[in-house]
Amino acid sequence: MTDSAPVDGEPTVPPKPAAPVEAPEAPPARLWDRMRDDPQYAPEHLALEAVRRLGPEAAQWAERERAQRPDVPADELADQAVRKFVNHARLSGAVSGAAGLPGAVIDVGVLAWTQARLVLHVAAAYGVDPVHPDRATDLLVLQRVHKVAESARLALGVAAGRERAGALFGMGGQNPLGRVMLQLGVRLARMAGVRAAKRLFAKVIPGAAIILGTWANSSATRDLADRARALYRGGPRQLPVPRRP
Repeated sequence: MTDSAPVDGEPTVPPKPAAPVEAPEAPPARLWDRMRDDPQYAPEHLALEAVRRLGPEAAQWAERERAQRPDVPADELADQAVRKFVNHARLSGAVSGAAGLPGAVIDVGVLAWTQARLVLHVAAAYGVDPVHPDRATDLLVLQRVHKVAESARLALGVAAGRERAGALFGMGGQNPLGRVMLQLGVRLARMAGVRAAKRLFAKVIPGAAIILGTWANSSATRDLADRARALYRGGPRQLPVPRRP
């Protein structure tokens, strides 16, 4: 079947090309190396790097959007960020969920990185500085790696010290690669909201992987978005520090 010919005098309008699907961004290679060498503190390394690398991106995005739409409500900016990064999270589960254990580790790493971008963009939407070091603490508490800000700050301090030591002397990890990948995957899965380890392992099962990865990623990211909104709505605030007995 052929397309009908245009009527005389009627302009021919070429079909619009399909909008490109933006792929989720993966953590930088140096961060992967750091997390592989020090998997115990992988979430802390990711949070520190996210604020350094993604915080300026979020700040520039919010500034640009407000310049173009001065009256845009903060909730609308937050909605825009949430839609974008939930879609990225869904895509990361569909793309890399069927590649075995290494693919599952990559999946949860990409998901945790995408979620960090979401949180920092939501912070910027509500006028909270996304490049402030406290945002790394926020990430770890919002992503439930740590229950309270105080323990998150302590762990970030340890990770930052190990990062500096690794830069000077090298980590030189001697653990077998399979065990490192497993530990790294579990730590990142916990950060990304994939609570049960069986979800991580289920991604290795052919067929179930894509469906499970897509559903788990988008669900965990939506839950995180709700927590980030609750924290940042109303402008600059700090996570509560628990009272000492």
